[in-house]
Amino acid sequence: MKLIVIGGGPAGVMAALRGRELGAEVSLLERNCLGGIGINDGVAPLRTLARTARLIRDSGAWATFGLYGPKPTLDFPAALANARRVSSYAHEQKNVEKFVRDRGVEVIDHAGQARFVDNRTVLLPDGRRFRADRFIIAVGGRARKLPIPGHELGLSHADLWTLKALPARVTVVGAAATGCQIASIFRDFGAEVDLIEAAPRINSQADEDVSAALSTAFQERGIQVRTGCVTELLETTSLGFKVTYRREGQTDSLFTGAVFFAVGWAGNIDSLELDAAGIATERGYVAVNEYLQTNVPHIYAVGDVNGQSMLVPSAAHEGLLAAENAVLGPRLKYSRRIVSSGSFTDPEYASVGLTESQARAAHDCAVALVRYDILTRAVVDARTEGFCKLIADRESGLILGAHVVGEYSAEVIQVVAACMAGGLTVDQVSDLQLAYPTFTQAIGLAAQRLIREMGRVATATVWNSTEERHVAVG
Repeated sequence: MKLIVIGGGPAGVMAALRGRELGAEVSLLERNCLGGIGINDGVAPLRTLARTARLIRDSGAWATFGLYGPKPTLDFPAALANARRVSSYAHEQKNVEKFVRDRGVEVIDHAGQARFVDNRTVLLPDGRRFRADRFIIAVGGRARKLPIPGHELGLSHADLWTLKALPARVTVVGAAATGCQIASIFRDFGAEVDLIEAAPRINSQADEDVSAALSTAFQERGIQVRTGCVTELLETTSLGFKVTYRREGQTDSLFTGAVFFAVGWAGNIDSLELDAAGIATERGYVAVNEYLQTNVPHIYAVGDVNGQSMLVPSAAHEGLLAAENAVLGPRLKYSRRIVSSGSFTDPEYASVGLTESQARAAHDCAVALVRYDILTRAVVDARTEGFCKLIADRESGLILGAHVVGEYSAEVIQVVAACMAGGLTVDQVSDLQLAYPTFTQAIGLAAQRLIREMGRVATATVWNSTEERHVAVG
């Protein structure tokens, strides 16, 4: 069987490797170099910048720990260069291309944009044609820009690397995960920051408590959070860029040194000529079923291009599933129920499963929230802002979702995701002997509160020397 994978990001690489393991003859076509946006100019480099921002923030707490000295100053070009280090490591040290080739995959990188000629053939710009029995489309996505006058003046996260100096003021349009992270980084870098969001709250897809905590923290740090505001116009003036926006029928404007759009993510479908293969699209993405199949049964689509999840781990997982379904026949279904995500803002936040409002709409559920200020580790680190929220179904005791704000949130949430994947009840989670002192203890404490509130254990008042004064025992 001949399998062609179009796109060499996490989804495409995993699909190609798995397809080859299953015995298919595999060709991997990549427009530029392997790695995708996540490694080359997206998630990994951006989070390396977030690490720089975190070090600047932490220097403000030196005196708490008896440390004294001048606060570090930012060398902006050097910080950008360091962020690119992650991409260089992937290509020079890990040598992704060689790894894939050594496993028997034909890698054709720097090939330009592949396009369909028919549903069995793709064509490269240099005239080479490739025919196959199965195809997996894994061409990723790109940042959207608002269709407003002056939109060409705005930047995306991928344009960060083109800046020569730190702007004195930065405006971020769009306050979902990427927008919040860009705003947080630039604020820690010392820029004045405006965050404009059309929805009533920032990070509107997150749990409401997460959104509220993040908004409060941002405003306390001096970020100007403007919600319910629709951006209408960008233009150049002698004072820099002018951003015009409307809120509740009233028009207002501000002047800024740079404007970043973070208003969503579109699938890279424009140049594929999907119509030639008869492939259906929906909302700007390749439409797929639960097996990640398109309407053309021998063609699959994975990762950002299908609009399902937009997360690197999900893309890699989809690549594996699609390869198995393509080679062995459609039998594995993709589920988004347990997909953890986190953002390296200040404060960090992370989530898995249902939000509280989603859980209450579909379940008789119980909710427990443990604030970080009762955690010994939070006191040790002098980072007591934040919480861990756990949501469980009353009848089954299964965890429906978890939401964390504060230090190491993206790490803490992995424990809950593992518990959910393993089908642990809240009773079993409450029995976990989690290391002390850690932020992860908040999960156990939340579980203990839940089983008391849900009446799943006899209660007695005892002293727990590790954290809370009163816990339930049974």
